[in-house]
Amino acid sequence: MSRELFHEISRRDFLKLCATVTAALGLSESFIPRVAEALAASAAKPPLLWLEMGSCSGCSTSFLNSDAPDIANVVLNILSVRYHETIMAAQGEMAEKVIEDTVKNEAGKYIVVIEGVIPTKPGYGMIAGKQMADVLKEVSGKALAVLAVGSCASFGGIPGASPNPGGVKPVSEIIGKEKVVNLPGCPANPIWLLSTVTNYLLYKSLPRLDRYGRPLFIYEQSVHDNCPRRASFDEGRYVERFGQPEEKADYCLVKMGCKGPETYSNCPQVRWNGGKNWCIGSGAGCIGCVEPNWPDQFSPFYDRLPDIKLGSVRTTADTVGAVLGAATVVGLGAHAVVSVIQGKGFGKHDAGEKTSKSE
Repeated sequence: MSRELFHEISRRDFLKLCATVTAALGLSESFIPRVAEALAASAAKPPLLWLEMGSCSGCSTSFLNSDAPDIANVVLNILSVRYHETIMAAQGEMAEKVIEDTVKNEAGKYIVVIEGVIPTKPGYGMIAGKQMADVLKEVSGKALAVLAVGSCASFGGIPGASPNPGGVKPVSEIIGKEKVVNLPGCPANPIWLLSTVTNYLLYKSLPRLDRYGRPLFIYEQSVHDNCPRRASFDEGRYVERFGQPEEKADYCLVKMGCKGPETYSNCPQVRWNGGKNWCIGSGAGCIGCVEPNWPDQFSPFYDRLPDIKLGSVRTTADTVGAVLGAATVVGLGAHAVVSVIQGKGFGKHDAGEKTSKSE
């Protein structure tokens, strides 16, 4: 591990980060030394170009709020961030030259991060006098990979919701899916970006993806499966109205519109702000922001789900107990019932075709 790295970041903070990334990748603690080695080996880090398209800069703000370690150490010592217009000192032609030189001199070696949607109607989105779609094609053409960070870049997000006056599209609909990795979330968690890049540093390949182009190690399991309030759901304890004692007592939020059963990400494990809290932890419920067709198919956010999937059966929060009891009667077997109660029997996420890449 380089002395330069330790000069900027304490050993304790660095190892804490390595442990967080290792957990996010779904690896055992025995991999922490390998993750530390990968992050500390500066020569192995590919250049990273971060471009903001049609966005509110929410994912940049989330990234800049990283505190384990702080963002200065992430940018200077852990990721090789060459271009990020929000934090770089250069501007105008000097800033654009950074992109041009990277694309020209390091073809096939650099990673592009795209934040925000891509307008397709002329004049709705311009960068340095060029249409955003043209800039995306130019910069991504010779890239090692393109990371679509946030729900907007991944699936269209809020700007892509009906009626979509700018005709905006996600990254993959402009340049194709071949080398695009989607990291949806509104905003995306900083650890998702860092763990995806670390996956490349460890295995020299991009992670296995689900049918929506999302890394399986982040988006394979439902929020509901790993929710700390899951036991309350199984036992029929629900929050019926916000602001009541049941909310603080970790009762289930499904009846208040929580979309956790239909949402797939590791939010319960990695959480936010250095792992301190997350949406459901604050009593707000999940709104499904990492899923395709969000927000259109997940609105209104505080309307309850019409049904919930238990294995191959769909039911409602009001009849979960009856369904679990009936499962025993019809012979699903003790093991299946126990699996449901323990959080293993909910419909497994349909990963579809998985990209044949590293675990």
